[in-house]
Amino acid sequence: MPVAYQDYYEALEVPRDASQDEIRQAYRRLARRYHPDVNKEPGAEDRFKQISEAYEVLRDPEKRERYDRLGSNWRAGQDVSGAAGFGEGFDTGNGFDNVRVEFGSGDVSDFFEGVFGRRRSGAGRAGYEGFSMRGGDYEAGLDLGLEEAASGGKRWLSLGDGRSVEVDIPRGVRDGERIRVAGQGAQGMGGGSAGDLYLRIRLRPHPRFRVEGGDLYVDLAVSPWEAALGAEVPVATLEGSARVKVPAGSSSGRRLRLRGQGMPGSRGASAGDLYAVVTIKVPRKLNRKERELFERLASTSKFDPRKGG
Repeated sequence: MPVAYQDYYEALEVPRDASQDEIRQAYRRLARRYHPDVNKEPGAEDRFKQISEAYEVLRDPEKRERYDRLGSNWRAGQDVSGAAGFGEGFDTGNGFDNVRVEFGSGDVSDFFEGVFGRRRSGAGRAGYEGFSMRGGDYEAGLDLGLEEAASGGKRWLSLGDGRSVEVDIPRGVRDGERIRVAGQGAQGMGGGSAGDLYLRIRLRPHPRFRVEGGDLYVDLAVSPWEAALGAEVPVATLEGSARVKVPAGSSSGRRLRLRGQGMPGSRGASAGDLYAVVTIKVPRKLNRKERELFERLASTSKFDPRKGG
């Protein structure tokens, strides 16, 4: 599971104005107490990971300044109030907006070598005797256009550290869903496996469709006579257009359902529906004949829309 946002100062039990020496001393003290090789109590390993993550940020003046200024969104590198996660960047050439992900690069080898044993090396990844820890997970927002989310497919993303990864975007992925990219999080320590990268999908606003879960909504303009008499008119869909019957006596706001014409099914979910919302449009200018007809209608009709009759 990705590591949720935490207060790094609280994790290290230091005040927000703590000096670098105080942060270093707090980290050494807490790491000795909660290291999984020392503390076998339930929750000790998770606490140790929190401590290590907090130290990686607060020991670096630049990261600490960003964290103090941006809070939970400090990795995003921009002041967006309320943003969540550890996202900081992707740069793609496939229609995606830029999203940035920063990968931690702290070096705490001096501490582990002094406390948990001498460094070992060999054909594999260097580590420390008696110590191994899985790398942390990263999370970032990935903006998609509605058509991209509907069609899905494989995309190559260029990460902020120079690596490129192939991501499989599920067909019909919904807003708010997360995509897991295994092994693309923080590197493990002492031979531990790398963490994962989680991409939280954010659908960009569409000029025509509104999205609610898997359902789509689109305004359907009809004339007064089409609404009154009924008609069959074209309506836009994700894949082009379809025809829908407008029942006689339809008022603005009436929803006409096109089953299965919304977002495609995703991860076992069924396809959504498309709702065409009736919007009655009247001509801005009437020619003489049209005006005569409307005046005749006004003089003979007993309909009062304010009474709902």
